Amino acid sequence: MTSAPVPLRRLSRRLTAEFLGSAFLAAIVIGSGIAAQRLSPGATGLELLENSAATAAGLFAIILMFGPVSGAHFNPVVSFADAALGGLSWRDAAAYLPAQVSGCLAGAVTANLMFAQAAVSISVKHRASGAHALSEVIATAGLVLVIFALARAGRAASAPAAVGAYIGAAYWFTASTSFANPAITIGRMFSDSFAGIAPSSAPLFIAAQIGGGIAGVAIIRFLYPALTPAQAAEVVVPHESANGAAAVRAGAGAGRARQLARKGKVTGHAHGRRRGQ
Repeated sequence: MTSAPVPLRRLSRRLTAEFLGSAFLAAIVIGSGIAAQRLSPGATGLELLENSAATAAGLFAIILMFGPVSGAHFNPVVSFADAALGGLSWRDAAAYLPAQVSGCLAGAVTANLMFAQAAVSISVKHRASGAHALSEVIATAGLVLVIFALARAGRAASAPAAVGAYIGAAYWFTASTSFANPAITIGRMFSDSFAGIAPSSAPLFIAAQIGGGIAGVAIIRFLYPALTPAQAAEVVVPHESANGAAAVRAGAGAGRARQLARKGKVTGHAHGRRRGQ
């Protein structure tokens, strides 16, 4: 009996990372929403603050946790944007999709159970409106811009903090509280809680998110025409690619090169000061 081919094993690791990361993401978003409701009943602004702070911090952590394996997409829009920009194969993007959706479903069920609620409770929180749709287009386009602009600038290692900060801020500057992710939208249907969304509202959100993703890719292509597939392959953070750990090594090498360059500048300035004295 022979073992699975190496590329297949690598893909299975990446899919597992996407499933687990998506599950943690849904558990963080929904669980913190339930906790906020219980800790601050009736204080909507405080509930939103608690929910957004936990989501931003949690997103930072899970990108660090799973990013070196799969890139920490946790979002079909990010995966298909990556495929459109040449960083991920369309086959792998299609494989990421069910892992992300099933992960968010598992995370929603887990969050419900952790707070002694029914494993599945269908949300009745209606969010469908023109303002919500516009908010999701902008939130999703902005997320794509943050991720791929950092990749083009060679600063993908900053993505965990930048993505967490952006989503935390977008909770407040969008009417929809920035779902920006079709997988999490589906997961949040299965929790009748602060973070939930009624199934009847989900199609509008998902359509808006897809539109935002398309707009984000178009803007990236216009602003950063020199973005290469190798740079796109490093989103959200440098990770194992179809060719193994090359992207991780490349990202680490680039980071070391930047550190050495900064060190050289500091040393040069110091020598210059001594000569001046």
